[in-house]
Amino acid sequence: MRFLRTPDESFSDLSGFDFVPEYATIVDAAGGSLRMAYVTAGPPAGPVVLLLHGEPTWSFLYRSMLPVLVDAGFRVIAPDLVGFGRSDKPAEQSDHTFERHVQWLGALLFEALDLREITLLGHDWGGAFGLGLAAEDPGRFSRLVMSNTGIPYGHTEMPQQWWDYRRSIETSPDLRISGLISELVQKPLPSAALAAYDAPFPDDSYKAGPRAMPALVPTTPDHPTAAAARRIWTVLSELHIPLLCAFSDGEVFTKPMAAGMIKNFPGAAGHDHPDIPGAGHFVQEDAGPALARAVIEFVRKY
Repeated sequence: MRFLRTPDESFSDLSGFDFVPEYATIVDAAGGSLRMAYVTAGPPAGPVVLLLHGEPTWSFLYRSMLPVLVDAGFRVIAPDLVGFGRSDKPAEQSDHTFERHVQWLGALLFEALDLREITLLGHDWGGAFGLGLAAEDPGRFSRLVMSNTGIPYGHTEMPQQWWDYRRSIETSPDLRISGLISELVQKPLPSAALAAYDAPFPDDSYKAGPRAMPALVPTTPDHPTAAAARRIWTVLSELHIPLLCAFSDGEVFTKPMAAGMIKNFPGAAGHDHPDIPGAGHFVQEDAGPALARAVIEFVRKY
């Protein structure tokens, strides 16, 4: 697999995100290796909170949440998915599959870092991949927090806004990552934040990941991702790991998925699943500290 690596100088001016990146080399199941990046903060012996981003962001998304979680005494780990942030970027869209992303994350989190007793916060694809990891090795997880995400397997009709979003990603000759994010927040982002979201992608050759991800969503039962998603759904429907849905009130893509998880996953029963007010799809940008506090409260209760 051919991949690209964003030059370090692209990340030389990240406003409000001065965490020093760490790296691990992981082995791809099909052969070869990739470098994945992550940031850590907080006491090394603290309870683990894992922050998984989705499309088309990177760990920069969590910059307002990291200090809140650290102040509460947690050890926080925020990786960059393969194809995003400081992690290596496979050059072909076909390199990106649901199963591969779950495998890549497992290689980092389970094999390289050997994380245990994990409280997962998953957003967008980070939620779907994180649920895949929980189904694969549930003994490593203590709690699951899902925000504006889900695990569709072709049973949920995606809204028109999502189809429009997908079409713009697939057809735009000049894909501006920051523009995609600006469309789905309720508070305008400063220019420095917009530049940080564009930083991992110096030109279009680096954007195979962002361009590929929407098509991985199973929109029909016979979609290539659907079988893997159904297996995960089946496992989670029998697990009792505490699960919280903390969705934003302005979410436009995945809101029905929250109701499905709350109804069908035993770990979600009996919890007060909050709506985070004043936030769009990228809740971390609009109301990051509020989402962090929801995680903290959930950990302390369960």
